[in-house]
Amino acid sequence: MDATTPAVPPPGCPAHADARIPLYGPDFAADPHAYYDYARSYGPSAPVELAPGVDASLVTDYATALRLLQDNGTFRKDARRWKAFNEGLIPADSPVVPLLAYRPNAMFSDGAEHLRLRQAITDAMARIDTARLARSTEQISDYLISQFGSRGSADLMADYAKQLPLFVFNELFGCPADIGDRILFGISGMFDGVNAERAAEVLFGAVGELVALKRSRPGEDVTSWLMQHETRMTDEEMVYQLSLILGAGADPLRNLIGNTLHRILIHDEYARQGGLIDEAMEDTLWENPPVPNLAPHYPAADVEFAGQKFEAGELIMVSFAAANNSPSLAAARQSGSNRSHLAWSAGPHACPSKDPARQITMAAVENLLNRIPDIAAAVPEDSLTWRPGPFTRGLTALPARFTPLPAPDRTPAPAQAPAGERAEQSGTARKAAGAGRWSQFLNWLTR
Repeated sequence: MDATTPAVPPPGCPAHADARIPLYGPDFAADPHAYYDYARSYGPSAPVELAPGVDASLVTDYATALRLLQDNGTFRKDARRWKAFNEGLIPADSPVVPLLAYRPNAMFSDGAEHLRLRQAITDAMARIDTARLARSTEQISDYLISQFGSRGSADLMADYAKQLPLFVFNELFGCPADIGDRILFGISGMFDGVNAERAAEVLFGAVGELVALKRSRPGEDVTSWLMQHETRMTDEEMVYQLSLILGAGADPLRNLIGNTLHRILIHDEYARQGGLIDEAMEDTLWENPPVPNLAPHYPAADVEFAGQKFEAGELIMVSFAAANNSPSLAAARQSGSNRSHLAWSAGPHACPSKDPARQITMAAVENLLNRIPDIAAAVPEDSLTWRPGPFTRGLTALPARFTPLPAPDRTPAPAQAPAGERAEQSGTARKAAGAGRWSQFLNWLTR
């Protein structure tokens, strides 16, 4: 055990009375690295509880995590192998099940099927025009800033980091206003954990309509490129792949933008050194990655791995946050590549969209700081709170203050109730379409 590793669980940790370390609750959200430090006392992996009644093993060592992620023979991704779930031991209403339960997409496939689906996604994403992406991100950034700039204050999470990725994705995937509004509603609801099952229905329904639309009217967008790929995916396959890309991209990108802004506003050295946005983003990916724990794997057979025995179908997760901050890695990080972290995962299931994600984050942060150069945190750092749960690392709010900007030349569209509230008032998400945030943006662009 490293000399700096705590000998006892962090304060408030139920592991005082139970061998499993909980990766949920306000104490974990406030200081997850205290939990990771304690987990290292178990060795390369530790017994954890992802949510009440959902057990797993969590790999916290960098070298061990890399071995696991690159070994697609010993370990599989198909969640239909999940032994505890198949035996009825996982609560059906568990908040982590929607992200872990099997769906027929690239994330939960292995072998030839994974290669087929993954190649289609990779090829479609590779066709994104970087100049167009930069232009779209800047336009969306300008629009969002126009909504709060004259106030002299903003919550950079709710007003900016949360909305920008969803808008960019709508542009990239060719969503018309009504479908785009419902996609925003569905993704937000799933990741916020509010009526997640209903939100998923709205998302899949909206994506299904997008697929039908692009079958008849293809365009220069990721949806059409994915549909035209030589893999010739069915409509059902298209829905699941698109939902995966949209869902898996939007929430982590929200956190990456927010966490990078948080780092820049809290640590003055970035400003003193000339606003090193790229360095701030990479330091964030190392120390505060937007997806701290994920990469579910299942041994194909009983196996001994990293000095521990695992049963076939046992759930094993990777802690990207813990692995990146392994004490044994500190010296290597100083002398090695600043991009050798595991924030994008590794191996055959590594994130296929890391380059667009980097570009969007850089453009979003840079445009905000250029437009509002005197922006500063409005509250002390110790008053900030973080979203709970094992799979996401993002602030609930990031209040900021600045000199109010002049009123924009173009009058923004009238403010509307949030998509979720409109859906609740009308009884259906469909009736909220046409007056949502994406519609407002498209209207603003033409003014």
